[in-house]
This record gives sequence, structure tokens and C-alpha cells, in this order.
Amino acid sequence: MTRPPAPPAARLFSRRAWLRRAGGLAAAPWLGACGGPAHTPAPEAVPLALQMEARWPHALPFGGTTVGGLSGADFDARRGEYLLLSDDRADRGPARLYTAEWPAGAPAPRPTGVVPLRQADGTPWPNRRQAPAGVPVVDPEALRLRPDTGTLLWSTEGDIGRGFGPALYESARDGRLLREFALPAMFRPEASGARGPRDNQGFEGLALTPDGRFAWLAMEGALVQDGPLPTVDAPGGPCRFTQVDLATGRAVRQIAYVPDAIPLRPALPGTYADNGVSEVLMIDAQRMLVLERAYALGRGNSLRLYEIDTRAGSDTLALETLHPGNHRPAPKRLLADFARLGLSRLDNTEALCWGPPLPDGRRRLLAVSDDNFNPSQVTQFAVFAFTDSSP
Repeated sequence: MTRPPAPPAARLFSRRAWLRRAGGLAAAPWLGACGGPAHTPAPEAVPLALQMEARWPHALPFGGTTVGGLSGADFDARRGEYLLLSDDRADRGPARLYTAEWPAGAPAPRPTGVVPLRQADGTPWPNRRQAPAGVPVVDPEALRLRPDTGTLLWSTEGDIGRGFGPALYESARDGRLLREFALPAMFRPEASGARGPRDNQGFEGLALTPDGRFAWLAMEGALVQDGPLPTVDAPGGPCRFTQVDLATGRAVRQIAYVPDAIPLRPALPGTYADNGVSEVLMIDAQRMLVLERAYALGRGNSLRLYEIDTRAGSDTLALETLHPGNHRPAPKRLLADFARLGLSRLDNTEALCWGPPLPDGRRRLLAVSDDNFNPSQVTQFAVFAFTDSSP
């Protein structure tokens, strides 16, 4: 089925550029309240219960850096610390992640360290002003700790304008690059722009199976050849979720996931709005949480959490183009609309991870927002109790 193209504003600017250019306009009270109901009704039994919420101050200085852009998170149970990945493209400091502690009873997490991400030769990743030919500018978006090796998996959305597609890396805990994974050719951008990933629509989500053998890479939006980005009137083309065998370093399976139409109309018709996958997280060996994050200028954010079974979608790894009839997308089940969970505000949530069990034994789910280094946004930490509601 042919879907209408994205609005002109959505083609001109990325989410990040719009939010940074809009500044206070994005949250201006005369344009409407932040958040709003998802277009799909939430289930009666919501499996998420808000336990606490905290924020870090805007532009928090720490370790010679400015904290912000937190786009990935994981918990190291052995060390009792959280790992928080910044999506700074080395513009405000080195590409980096932070460590943090959140002791029981503390009102907020406390940063404890900064880990610069480095290339294999030990040098920092360059920014756009410094990048030599043949070296990408990384846009870190998702992070997972491999408990068996103590190493870090992290994804980047790529450097599309300079010909580099989204990538998956593995680094030591000190940030030193250990390897880059070989990924299917479909993720390489073409100079014509007729195929491949879109700018700022790459590997936004990363999940690790409980046995530590496989990683799942989730595209934020569809490849160009697979369909359009969502509009307020139509769902987007299918996003590819790719399973990587960590022992061999190769992609072994892939499924398609269809993001919803944009649930909020911008306050001023024709201005920026988007929706896409911002994070994925394994519930168990086969079931996955998928967070869809939407934004509409003047209306704010919408966040909806879905569950999929990765076995339910057909394998799309060998398909050069996805179109109706040649694949079966993974069915999804709405678990929660964040607008109904009691948060003080909805922001640009891009990170999910499991934390230590709650005192009552339920699973602790941490959600972290990326403030885009924008003073009108927030770095928000929200702790939920997760109850598995699957039949």
C-alpha cells in the first residue's frame, strides 16, 4: 500500500535539529500542553506502575564535560552502577558515557564517572569539524553491557551525509574500541539517496538476549526503499530489527516492525512532527519491549510502550525491499501509554533498562530522557515497577 509522504518540515529537519532550533517554542504554553493520549487505547491492566521520578539539572557539569543527551542506559549488577550513554557527537566533549549510582532511598542518581569512547588506536572519535576522510562521526544512541565479557555494545545512527551507515561497536569498559560488527549491505547509504538509511533514523534501539548470545538492533525509521516515515494520517514503513550473533559477529535474522501514525498533530499545521522507535529491551529470550517516541511542535511528546514476540515476524534478512505481501511484520501489543502513568511531564525518552529488583520483588524498569542539550527539555529518570501481563 502506498502511504503519503512525510510533511515537508519533517523532510527538512531532523528531530534533534528542530528541538534545538525551536528552543522554548517547543514547550511554549500557548501552543498546548505536553504529552497527550496515544491513538491506540491503553489496556485496562497497565503493567507499569510509577515508583519515583528524578531529574538532573540542565547542563550539569561533571568530569570536565556537560551532561546531556542521554540516549542509552544499562545496569551493571556486579558493580551496582548504571551506565548512561550520551549522544553528543563530540561537539561538547568527547563521545562518552557516564557511570552513576542510585542507592536505595536516594532521591536521584549520582554521577560517578565519565568514560570517553575511543577508536581502536586510542584516539577520540572526531566531530564534524575534525573528521578526516574515512573516519565517521559517531552518533551514539543505545548501549548494552555484556555481563559475560564485561564489555560494552553500543550503536550509532551513522554519519549519512559523509557516506557512513549506522553501526554496532563493542568497547572495553575503559572505552577502547574492540570491534565493529559486519552488517548487511542494506544499511549502507547510497549517494543517490534512493536506498539505505535516512539521516538520524538509524540504530536507535539495542537489546541483548538474557543468555548474552544475541543482540537486536532496532532502526528508528524505515529504510528509504522500505517505505515512508510516519505522518499524522498514516503509519510509517516497516523498521528493520536485526539479530546479531555476538560469537560470529554476523546478522542471523531480521524482522519488521511498523511504527504508528504520529499520534499528535502539531499546533501549527505543516510544522514538525514525527514518530519512531526510540528503544528496545528484551523481556525474556523471545519477547521484546518496544518504545515508540513521538513529537509534535507545540504539542510535545507522546510515549507508548509495546510488546512483541520476535518469533512472530517473518525473517526479512534476505529481502532487499519490504513491501506488502513479501513479509509478515511482528504483531504488537500496547502495554502502556506514558501519558497515563503519572509522570510530571513527558519528554524525549530514549533509554530503557532493567535495574535491580524492587523491594517487593517486581522488576525495576528505568526510563531516561534525552534533553538534546536544550534548556527547554529535561534529563528525566523514571522508575517503574514492571508486571508481566502476557497471557
